Amino acid sequence: MTVEPEQAVVHGELAELRRRLDVAYARVEGGLALLSHRTEETAKELDELNSRVKTLEHARWPLTSVAALTALGALAVAVWQALAH
Repeated sequence: MTVEPEQAVVHGELAELRRRLDVAYARVEGGLALLSHRTEETAKELDELNSRVKTLEHARWPLTSVAALTALGALAVAVWQALAH
């Protein structure tokens, strides 16, 4: 069984194409793994930020309550001044 020179070249070219395909596949797999890792990290950071925002929202004073207390205080002062004179 003799191998013609053209067949040897074709086999060599096929081997080179397979090698390049393997390298490209490994590069794509690595990129996908990196993207997946970054997505997980971003999701964790987003969850942490959401919990921080909820904590801040829970701890803040409601603006309507502050406005109502200020209005009641002003009304009390006005009534006190009106009755004092």
